[in-house]
Amino acid sequence: MDISGKVAIVTGGGAGIGEAIARRIVSGGGKVLVADLNSDGAERVAADINEEHPGTALAVAGDVADEAVLADLIARAERELGPVDIFFANAGIPGGLGLDSTEEQWSKALGVNVMAHVRAARLLVPGWIERGSGYFVSTASAAGLLTQLGSVPYAVTKHAAVGFAEWLSVTYGDRGIGVSCLCPMGVKTELLDTGFEIGDGDAVLAARAVTSAGTVLQPAEVAERVVEAIADGRFLILPHPQVLDMYRQKGADYDRWIGGMRRYQAGLLAQGEN
Repeated sequence: MDISGKVAIVTGGGAGIGEAIARRIVSGGGKVLVADLNSDGAERVAADINEEHPGTALAVAGDVADEAVLADLIARAERELGPVDIFFANAGIPGGLGLDSTEEQWSKALGVNVMAHVRAARLLVPGWIERGSGYFVSTASAAGLLTQLGSVPYAVTKHAAVGFAEWLSVTYGDRGIGVSCLCPMGVKTELLDTGFEIGDGDAVLAARAVTSAGTVLQPAEVAERVVEAIADGRFLILPHPQVLDMYRQKGADYDRWIGGMRRYQAGLLAQGEN
């Protein structure tokens, strides 16, 4: 899909990857609704975009795990920008760390990282089928293909996000619906920085695992890869190409891969003790 002339909704658009995607959509000739729980962030991004491209961005604050909020986002976008062509399910939260993650943390992680995707698709896909076109982009993580050391809710929900995106593509790909799934490793965002700032051992382990596995990219670099994938109609978006090699190694010998992950974890823990 060519983004020129298209209307997009980007959740988690007030910072990081979401902000970069919103800016890239508009620079490519589209319009965007920037959604974020942080109203200041969403309004800042939309204002910056409109300053350069007047009338192309709209900011809406709300919790995208809530289906009523999602319905409002879609209605606002259609009323003020036009029919929604692309939905970026980009909002994400860590949700907790180890087995002591609370029920509330699990519920919030499942709500934002998985069910927000399901609920958005439930609202949009029927209309897209009638129109014969539409595009859904799920921001998962390399943690959804591999795993995430330290944070179990994040690892589990990102696996689920990949699974839902796969199902969506298989089920509706022949009916005009495009689907892509973004699975980056380290990206310079607040979510990554928070892991180091918290100071908790599991949080630091999770952040160190990401930063030591490969280059930490800037959000704009990731947004560029996303737009390229949409143009090509490609499902899996891997800004870090080495993730595919790791994924192949995992599938080729699962036990060996798990053993390697244990050794990798032990090495990172040893670094933290020094």
